[in-house]
Amino acid sequence: MKTLLLRLEPVIWVLFGAGIMVGTILLPAYLLTVGLAEPLGLLPEGALSYERAHAIAANPIGRVLLLALIALPLWKGAHHVRALCVDLIGPKSDGAIGTLLYLIAAGGSVAGILAVASI
Repeated sequence: MKTLLLRLEPVIWVLFGAGIMVGTILLPAYLLTVGLAEPLGLLPEGALSYERAHAIAANPIGRVLLLALIALPLWKGAHHVRALCVDLIGPKSDGAIGTLLYLIAAGGSVAGILAVASI
């Protein structure tokens, strides 16, 4: 398993880096809009209505952004938890824990793809 993780390391790092980008740029903007601007009444009437949100999610660019908001933070989290487990448990368990965490992130990504495709 360890050799497979080493072969997939460049792909995992690309997904991890993209997850960091999404986590620092897109996700805070989304949370500020939905969690702060809407309750304070700073958005125009109907800005977050179901019809408008569905229209954005049905758009191909909106689908890609929605999928990025779902899948990429999973890879970032999996990589951070893997590093934490290596620090706490030791490097001997890295192969099994890394494989498990990346399989969970891959499963969540597939579930996200299926959910976004069904919109």
